[in-house]
Amino acid sequence: MSTVTIEPMDGTIGAWVRGATHEALRHDPNVPATILEALERYGVLVFRELHFNDDTQVEFSNRLGKVERLGTGERPEIFIVTLDPNKNPVAAYLRGTFDWHIDGCTDDVPIMATMLAAHAVAESGGETEFASSYGAYDRLSDETKTRVDGMRVVHTIEATQRRIFPDPSPEQVEMWRSRPAKEHPLVWKHNSGRRSLVLGATADYIVGMNHDDSQVVLDELLAHSTQPEHVYRHEWLVGDVVLWDNRGVLHRALAYPQDSPRNMHRTTFTGDERIQ
Repeated sequence: MSTVTIEPMDGTIGAWVRGATHEALRHDPNVPATILEALERYGVLVFRELHFNDDTQVEFSNRLGKVERLGTGERPEIFIVTLDPNKNPVAAYLRGTFDWHIDGCTDDVPIMATMLAAHAVAESGGETEFASSYGAYDRLSDETKTRVDGMRVVHTIEATQRRIFPDPSPEQVEMWRSRPAKEHPLVWKHNSGRRSLVLGATADYIVGMNHDDSQVVLDELLAHSTQPEHVYRHEWLVGDVVLWDNRGVLHRALAYPQDSPRNMHRTTFTGDERIQ
């Protein structure tokens, strides 16, 4: 039996992970299955004040799945999430995370999950919000499910960045468009049999619909998906670790100042399921 237990939150998404010592997470043979099953069921798992160092975070992450190498230095599995350009050369791009999104929608296969460990937190702002895209689909009326079932959406980096830079330079536009657009179904029919909505800041337009009409539909669906009563807002403490299922969860960071000390260490899990 695992030494780790799962305690569901009161809302429609999320669970607390109890008994998660470093020793258990690194060596208990039952922990990976317990965590992955809970992740599929609850979408977001919160480990309070766990205080991972990078080695422990990477070791635990490797027990859960294949970890991508997106960072630099001795631990390239660790990507530093900060608005400080001296610590992250793409810090300006991270302002795009202030809008609801699903990571990897401009890829053929989105990432499976993300783990964040808080090394420093913002004095104001910087909370992270989560909403289940599985639950969002389930709550649609039968009429709306029928209407959106065959829709396809084009996702672009440009759609995300224009929210931040509404009057971009030609060089910015060229850089954004260097990343190819991806077309995905609006309704993701998962291998598990579940269905979810594929929405967020990367959603540029619905195929076969003009941009303005597309935006109305996408905005309505996003508002439906992120109603406050269905959102979990995580207020970070130093040492917290949060793991979420990118395949079925929308997320965003609440805005915080550029000079904030907020510093998160992220591990990213390679996806194995194409949006279809």
